[in-house]
Amino acid sequence: MTETWLTQEAYDRRKAELELLTGEGRTEIAKKIEAAREEGDLKENGGYHAAKEEQGKIEARIRVLTELLRHAKVGTPAAEGVISSGTVVTARVQGDEEVFLLGSREIVDETDPDELDVYSEASPLGEAILGLKAGDTATYIAPNGREITVQIDKVEPYRA
Repeated sequence: MTETWLTQEAYDRRKAELELLTGEGRTEIAKKIEAAREEGDLKENGGYHAAKEEQGKIEARIRVLTELLRHAKVGTPAAEGVISSGTVVTARVQGDEEVFLLGSREIVDETDPDELDVYSEASPLGEAILGLKAGDTATYIAPNGREITVQIDKVEPYRA
């Protein structure tokens, strides 16, 4: 996994989520599975199968969070005014103004009503604009094969 830039707030939020899932989350799902087992025949026990599916989702999220936190870089983006992971970019994409965060969805607080669109640095757009500054222009090939032009208007660090 590549390094993921996170604000301190995002890191703390994801660490708390991991602690909740590995502690209380695992305990609660184990209780649900045990209660469903006690109901009898597991082949036709919908509650058991639902609890096992929920357990699978919790364990998958635990793996994602563990890797994310293991490879997290906490702080601020590298250089002021230069597009890097953790910067909010205002750009004209094919003439339409867009404001988005370049980085990981894990940075954004999903309870924020003004949640930004997030593009990965590994996306075609992300790769095309990494390292650019306000006033720069780039082009990239979209998944549909079209060439897209991007004019960078503003670059600022993400603030949660």
